[in-house]
Amino acid sequence: MTITVWGAATGRTIRVHWALHELGLEYEPKLIGSRTGETQEATFQSLNSKEKIPVLVDDDFVLTESAAIVTYLGDKHGMLTPEPGSRERARYNEWTSYILMELDAHTLYIIRRHGDLAKLYGEAPEALRAARDGFTKQITWAEKRLEHKEYAVGESFSGVDILLTSCLDWAHAYKFELADNLNEYRAKLHERPAYKTAAALNFSVSAGA
Repeated sequence: MTITVWGAATGRTIRVHWALHELGLEYEPKLIGSRTGETQEATFQSLNSKEKIPVLVDDDFVLTESAAIVTYLGDKHGMLTPEPGSRERARYNEWTSYILMELDAHTLYIIRRHGDLAKLYGEAPEALRAARDGFTKQITWAEKRLEHKEYAVGESFSGVDILLTSCLDWAHAYKFELADNLNEYRAKLHERPAYKTAAALNFSVSAGA
């Protein structure tokens, strides 16, 4: 089995590196940034014409989108995902949809587009304010559900914890004031050996912008 992961330096790529380290799988990391120009080269475009990272290559199988990759790895190798068809799997899917839409795409990435990347996408102060307000509102759903829990789904670590922690890290970088239980949850997951080794690798290069 040969696994290759393309991409590094972002909150989305850390998800895949972390999952692989949790599973103890050997793989070849191609540490390219999102805005270094490497995603526009022919080799990468043959894998993902969306020009987005991360990309997983598992033998002859190519998979894009960080949550899909984490879930695939969990289903194939165990540990990171609940049993398909179970109520816990339904909760896993619920959390995943919430994280990707309400935290990542609709709020945090809007802040990145019109804040960090305003030279590319244009300044949009109203959109920035709405995104910050939206995140502040939506994160309370996670805050309430993690109030007395160690992990997001069931009693064990899962891919959802990887996805959620990456967004909490992103929010911390944007100076959101997170609830105490979310800060404690985030800090505890940062102590996992797999997170530490994956983060050291993922953030050893620059995103390029």
